[in-house]
Amino acid sequence: MFNCETVRADFPILNRQIHSQPLVYFDNAATSQKPKAVIQAISDYYTGYNSNIHRGVHTLSGEATDAYEGARGRIGRWFGTEDLGEIILLRGATEALNLVAASLAHNLRSGDVILVGTTEHHANIVPWQQLETSIGIKIVPIPVDSRGTLSLDKARELTRNNRVKVIAIGHVSNAIGAVNDAAGFVSLAREINAFSVIDGAQAAPHMRVNCALLGADFYVLSAHKCCGPTGIGVLIGRRALLDELPPWQGGGDMIDRVSFSGTTYNELPWKFEAGTPNIAGTIGFAAALDYLEKIDFDGAIAHENRVHRHLIKAMKSRKSVELLGNPENWVSVCSFNIKGAHPNDVGTLLDQLGFAVRTGHHCAMPTMEHFNLPGTCRASLAFYNSIDEVDAFIEGLDRVAGMLAG
Repeated sequence: MFNCETVRADFPILNRQIHSQPLVYFDNAATSQKPKAVIQAISDYYTGYNSNIHRGVHTLSGEATDAYEGARGRIGRWFGTEDLGEIILLRGATEALNLVAASLAHNLRSGDVILVGTTEHHANIVPWQQLETSIGIKIVPIPVDSRGTLSLDKARELTRNNRVKVIAIGHVSNAIGAVNDAAGFVSLAREINAFSVIDGAQAAPHMRVNCALLGADFYVLSAHKCCGPTGIGVLIGRRALLDELPPWQGGGDMIDRVSFSGTTYNELPWKFEAGTPNIAGTIGFAAALDYLEKIDFDGAIAHENRVHRHLIKAMKSRKSVELLGNPENWVSVCSFNIKGAHPNDVGTLLDQLGFAVRTGHHCAMPTMEHFNLPGTCRASLAFYNSIDEVDAFIEGLDRVAGMLAG
């Protein structure tokens, strides 16, 4: 059974003080903190069996390869994918989205349309824009409703254009926290014979994601938002599509045979994994998933949702606070501004009180443009945050609002 106080003891950084104040870490949408089990798994690799993987016949290489490929299997089980060839290990969700866009370019022609959510992270916009420049495809944004959720109905209207070939959306908005109807968008893409691309970077830390049940053509995520290390992410794609697509990068591990007369490529998943990977990070990600299983992940998410509701209720009661969006299905994130104050000033003063929040456009400039804002403060939660931390944060926010009003 999940116990917040017990779990907090597993995260050494939560004992820090910032400016002589206890740290309250509300920047989890940018990156989560790491439990001792993950830190230990990475240390064990470097101190006990550090070696490059694959092709080595010595003991250390064999141990490293077993741990790395075992981690792939652990990741697959967590996200509901049994076929290990469908699990591509990369540097993060951003690299995964770039891989998908670059590889799908071979299936696209000038004039083809890609529907992209208005509230996307830049990583799910810029790679498509690069195709707009290079091959002449057209990007059409999917509108959001008044509460900040992508409109499936509006997207369906946009698919009347029979040139729609890709629908790319975020499962959860990183700037608003709105949970979009990923299953509905995947179904819509299937209806019109388009590719579905789901950015799950903000969803994976806050809900059970079963990629087999969702059925997206491509689903991407990052370990570092799920209590894992930075520099490791995952692309989960359908084998039939991955088999057809050309590799994105060339180098070691993605080849079968190389000669100056021609090169043949490795089988899945290694066809898309050029070069020495983040071995320690992958092992650390598996340790993070083991940890989430151990602490009762479903109980952790239920606790996190209670804390989030408590935060939103308190924020809405403040006349000085303006919230960004008000989704019906909402997780983890609370983007806000104090009336008449710049978010950077708010964030700086909160830091002096020990509160870590993110400020700016959150790599979601089109979202800010849609809501006519230069940026916001963003308080984002994880399961190790508590009701007491929220109460302290609200008290601190009231102090900051008073200072800025004066």
